[in-house]
Amino acid sequence: MRSPLLLLLGALLLAPSAVLAQDDDWEDDEEYHEPHPTGGFFGASLTLAEPRGEFAQYVDGGIGGELNYVHRLDRDGWFALRVDGGFLVYGYERQRVPLSETIGGRILVDLETSNNIAFIGVGPQIGVPNGHIRPYANAYVGYSYLFTQSTVEGTAYDEEFAATTNFDDWTPAHGFGAGVYIPIRGGYRPISIDIGMKYRNNGVAEYLREGDIQDNDDGSITLFPVRSDTDLMTFHIGFSIGISR
Repeated sequence: MRSPLLLLLGALLLAPSAVLAQDDDWEDDEEYHEPHPTGGFFGASLTLAEPRGEFAQYVDGGIGGELNYVHRLDRDGWFALRVDGGFLVYGYERQRVPLSETIGGRILVDLETSNNIAFIGVGPQIGVPNGHIRPYANAYVGYSYLFTQSTVEGTAYDEEFAATTNFDDWTPAHGFGAGVYIPIRGGYRPISIDIGMKYRNNGVAEYLREGDIQDNDDGSITLFPVRSDTDLMTFHIGFSIGISR
């Protein structure tokens, strides 16, 4: 997991110069510099997660995605309200097993088990509304949902036809983050690259890891959950699109 994190941090350093090199005439572009009214900004990003504290003793890392909406609270865009939601996978197992004992090995299916974290939060954001690089900072309160789910799908058509949540837990969450917007188009529907990081304090929760489900001979399962802090540092790279009023 550390190699993807290094690649993401490298993108943080290289993206500004790459975007600025795209168009040397931006400084003469009146549309780029003039503020335009927008109702807010919709964003989506790829997210990498690095466990922190006690959580790092049990989990190596995670990967997933996020969606966000940023609503301006003033005309110039210094202050905003941000809503984030996302999903991370921090563990994954896959087995090829018979569909049933009666059929035996003639029909096989893929049994997949994933360990996941879903999260949602809302809070203030403050940022620089103009310029080639626009830093911002934010904070949030919300909830995180840790759950392990097993699914069964066919090996030929990859169609899921059964799913079970094996274990889950909720925990209140809060955190703070920072990042930069790098504009690549101005106007009433501006588009920017969004690169940043966030510390997520998820509190104490119970959860399963890879190998924490034991299949018994009688068809039952035994679970071995872990209880610990579940703090994360997440790194994201994505885009933000302005929504005109």
